[in-house]
Amino acid sequence: MRSKRELAVELSKLQDFENPSIALEQYSTPSEIAADWLWQAMMLGDIGNRVILDAGCGPGILGIGSLLLGAKTVYFLDKSESSIRIAEENVARIKDKVTGKAIFLHQDIDLFDETVNIVLQNPPFGTKVRHRDKKFLESAFKSANIVYSMHKWSTKKFVESIVKDYDFSIEHVWRYEFPIKAQFKHHKKPKVRVDVGLWRMVKK
Repeated sequence: MRSKRELAVELSKLQDFENPSIALEQYSTPSEIAADWLWQAMMLGDIGNRVILDAGCGPGILGIGSLLLGAKTVYFLDKSESSIRIAEENVARIKDKVTGKAIFLHQDIDLFDETVNIVLQNPPFGTKVRHRDKKFLESAFKSANIVYSMHKWSTKKFVESIVKDYDFSIEHVWRYEFPIKAQFKHHKKPKVRVDVGLWRMVKK
């Protein structure tokens, strides 16, 4: 990928969720946000030749972007069987453009027991299943020394607190307006924008 824009265009071509689950809070990471996220990570040396976990991967946009930017190996993990299938199909679409290895895991985040260099995750915000976001963070801190995780900006104090509990430090924070299209019955507007933060956390 020669530019962040080129990456965003490539990611925009990927297949999305077929029937997103409200219980799993399956909201797609927009290609523009994913591209900016991954480009920042690449510039910090966290993508090229790294072993990466895309936790709660959904259709696999973060992991696929990592492969396109030179990741050595990416684990695509999701408890949704349909998400893993779509991620596999999406990786197949770009296989001629990458040299890295893709490993697909249909399982809960608690069962991941590998050690990786980097965790990338846009976990459930915890609005449907309480503390689901905490579960993802706790697993990430056990799996890697560098974790990128996206959460609602309103939970900033929670993120800062759990980072301290696991002896990590916050090295970078980016803030985005995350667009969510109406896809469930309770959605009243065609699109809403959620104030989110992306935290880069490093083991002390």
